[in-house]
Amino acid sequence: MYVSARERLILDLLIDRNDEMTVKDLADDIDVSVRTVHRDLKSIEKTLEAYDLKLVKKAGVGIQIVGNKEKMDELKLAISHLSYSEYTPDERQTMILCALLETVEPVKLIALANDLRVTIATVSNDLTKLESKLEPFQLKVIRRRGYGVELEGTETAKRRAMRSIIAENVNEVEFLSLVKESIQKKSLDPADSISERLLGLVEKKKLLVVEKVVKDVNAGLPYAIADSAYIGLVVHLALAIERIERGGNIQMDIAYLKRLQAAPEYEIARDMTEKLKAVFQMDIPEAETGYITMHLQGAKLRQDKEYVLEDSSFQVALKAKSLIRFIEKRLSIELLDNQSLFQGLVVHLKPALYRIHQKMGITNPLLPRIQEDYGDLFAVVKEGVQQVFPDLTVPDEEIGYLVMHFGSALPGAQPSGPMNTYIICSTGIGTSKMLVTRLQQEIPELTGLKNISLFELNQTEIDDEDLVISTIHLPDFPREHIVVSPMLTKEEVETVRSYMKRRAAVSMKKMPASAEMKTRSAVQIEQSVKSIYHYTGTIMELLTSFLMTKAGKQSAVSALKMACGQLDTLRSADAVVGALLEREKLGGIGIPGTKMAFFHTRHPDVLKPSFTIHMLDTPVFLNGMDQMAMEADVILMMLSPDPFHAEGLEVLSFVSAMMIESDESIALLQSGNEEEIKEWMASKLEMFLNEKIKELRSV
Repeated sequence: MYVSARERLILDLLIDRNDEMTVKDLADDIDVSVRTVHRDLKSIEKTLEAYDLKLVKKAGVGIQIVGNKEKMDELKLAISHLSYSEYTPDERQTMILCALLETVEPVKLIALANDLRVTIATVSNDLTKLESKLEPFQLKVIRRRGYGVELEGTETAKRRAMRSIIAENVNEVEFLSLVKESIQKKSLDPADSISERLLGLVEKKKLLVVEKVVKDVNAGLPYAIADSAYIGLVVHLALAIERIERGGNIQMDIAYLKRLQAAPEYEIARDMTEKLKAVFQMDIPEAETGYITMHLQGAKLRQDKEYVLEDSSFQVALKAKSLIRFIEKRLSIELLDNQSLFQGLVVHLKPALYRIHQKMGITNPLLPRIQEDYGDLFAVVKEGVQQVFPDLTVPDEEIGYLVMHFGSALPGAQPSGPMNTYIICSTGIGTSKMLVTRLQQEIPELTGLKNISLFELNQTEIDDEDLVISTIHLPDFPREHIVVSPMLTKEEVETVRSYMKRRAAVSMKKMPASAEMKTRSAVQIEQSVKSIYHYTGTIMELLTSFLMTKAGKQSAVSALKMACGQLDTLRSADAVVGALLEREKLGGIGIPGTKMAFFHTRHPDVLKPSFTIHMLDTPVFLNGMDQMAMEADVILMMLSPDPFHAEGLEVLSFVSAMMIESDESIALLQSGNEEEIKEWMASKLEMFLNEKIKELRSV
């Protein structure tokens, strides 16, 4: 079977869609004329016949491949097995870039032309196009007659380019198949497929060893990172080992490296470095540990919770609230009470802002679809981001992920129920929330939705009656599942409904009597009760210890000493005051746009959590969280034991977020009305507790 490069592109586009696509859209996507597509479709119809598939054409609507899904999968696998006799222009440019990145010597144009089976003029034209693509990486294509072609740039820039092209061209399933040594694509030439050629930049054995090290260390991380971030880290480390062996060491500013060494992620990075040193018997420069730290700090997370009590998170929370307010105002809808949206934004923005500041970049394969389906929302979110972050240039890829968070919040339906539905999304919490919301909106009877990662899939106990819905193909997964897009088309909704009916039939067969109904284990019940106990205990402590004082004409230090002296929940008031002042030295504690200062700490001498407010007669001058000088006449003080259970930290985080929830909440806290503030706190915390109990009962 012969399939041209262009026909491969058309087949890939049509097979992955569950709805019609116009010939014009096809032509635009692969950058050819409509006439050329019509000519290719005649050949494609013959290819489809061999697999009992049909190309259905609807006038004014578009074209679509219809037929048995198994046959479609068979065709897709057959296409991937084909030996590439020609490449698309994009594939050709990727292959040229791989060759230039791999070698330290100039490459002859004739050698590139022979490898790719094209003319020297074609290679020269591809190099011209590559020049503009490489500009963002600070890399230049150097061409000299009789000398050859080479890339000019730093080792750091070359590695960044390598990571970027791998991320753009290799999906998670292909990568996972490789590291598990079960590649589905086995073409006649092992370097024929683009993904295999890209991953060929690193020895497969190195990838396997590095993946094992990352897996071991990842298990000890205090937060879960998205599959794409996990894979990105493995690729980063494997490339680093490969390049160090070839003498390619990176440089890092000493002062910046020292700042990174103070970050909690540095210890994790050093642990990885030490393990890699031992395995590969090589010296790894300190700068490499610094870059691993940066990768961890910029990793997309898979969790949807962030303790706003943490210093950096509180500053991000302020920005998240500002962005939500902007979108609220522009769309005339209420979003500030949506805790899921708020938490999701804080979780996404924290590493995203780091990536933007460090010019690390990110890929978003869903961007074209997001811009097409959510064009108006994309424009509003982009405008909001420009207003909230005026000093930053935020790429459209990041805007796209933010749109998914807001898009998932707009319908607002959150039903719950007994059926388990596992959602596999590789790109993080925004994508999964978008899909979950679309499923809940279109199929409200679909309940018990749970997000799991690609790496957790085979370790998760999934019953026969459970549903598995994924946004990526799962060739190694043995049981029935369906693949949909995060946007969920009408056809995909019907596919999910049919899937539900099949699983329901399995469920009925397995439940002949009510006595055999699945129940929660004693361990699960015990864990839920323990969590509720921690939640209620923390809320009770906060409400009973809450107080507001008139501190009079005092400095901030004197007010803190007085405030700590009034609490009987401290082992040493002086030690806690010292910790609060040390915290102030690390950065601003004033809340921008208010007259409030937020002093908080976690300390071993704090026996129980507390939140208190202290009013000053005379404002004090201090630094805000935006590092601008400001006045404050209200001191908010939050104290937490250290260590403290996760539920307690979550409650304190919720209270921290409450403070900046809206203009009304800020005005209330600045009013000095103790009774109203306590009523407001109690009401909010009761809502929080009810939501947590509901969550725990649905597990």
